This record gives sequence, structure tokens and C-alpha cells, in this order.
Amino acid sequence: MKVAFKYLCIGIAALNLLLWAGCKDANTVVDQNVEIINNNWAYTNKIKQAVNIDNEQVPYNLYLNLRVTADYKYSNLFVLVRQTNPDKKSSATRFEFKLANPDGEWLGQGSGNLYSYQIPFRLNYKFPAKGNYTIEIEQNMRDNPLHEISDVGLRVEKATDN
Repeated sequence: MKVAFKYLCIGIAALNLLLWAGCKDANTVVDQNVEIINNNWAYTNKIKQAVNIDNEQVPYNLYLNLRVTADYKYSNLFVLVRQTNPDKKSSATRFEFKLANPDGEWLGQGSGNLYSYQIPFRLNYKFPAKGNYTIEIEQNMRDNPLHEISDVGLRVEKATDN
């Protein structure tokens, strides 16, 4: 009886693993978030993500993943995005993301006291070469640390015609 139960548990675990693996979007290269400790995002807390590009001819969409609390005091967010290429050359671009309307209405998806965003910052972008890239996201607001930021992350996906 114990042996049968053991095999049943192994079978259920294997089925769950197959179902989970089947749900992953084939176009997703990276989709990772980092929790910001105590909701205080300091300049020195740069969010780094490795991205492996296997085809430089394919366009990609890059998104900032962000969660803020309802107590975040601004309607926007400035970040620096630094991209280091496989040849170790790096470049930085400053982006502004609108998070709320002028009347204070949040533009993100709300759940309790948190608002989630997945904001595009490069659409149909072609990386210059195959290889391993590092993308680093740094908050670029006047406040240091920046309060009420819960999570920050990066999503990179192959662009589709849909």
C-alpha cells in the first residue's frame, strides 16, 4: 500500500510539472521580479537581469514590471535602463513611466493596496548581436530611497504579429 501511494504521489508531481511547463509562454525570454526590501528602492539597489539572445534578427518587446503601494506619492517614475552587450559595451537610457492620471487615478491593476504595471519601454527592438546581455534598472527619482515601491522587474519577449 505504501509503495502504491508513493508512485501515485510521484505521478501527480510529474503531471503537475508537465502542466506547469506547458503553460509557459514560448515567446518569453525573461520575466523576473525582485522584491524591494521595506518598499524603499535606493539608487544603489539596481535590478540586474541576464538576458540570452539567440537570434539578433528577431524583434523583442521589453517591459518594466512594477508594483507600487497606494501610498506612492508620485504619478510617474523615472528609471535608468543600462544595457551591457556581449562585447561589454554599455549604454544607458532614461525613461519616464506614467503611473496615474492627473486626478490621481492609478493606471495599474489594483489588488488591495498594491498596483501592478507591465509597461513597455522598447517595442520591436532588435538586439545588436547574439549573446548574453545584462539589463540593469535603477530608480532615477529625486528621493533616495524612493518609498512605496514593492517590486521591480523585467520582461523580455519575442515580438509577435498579434
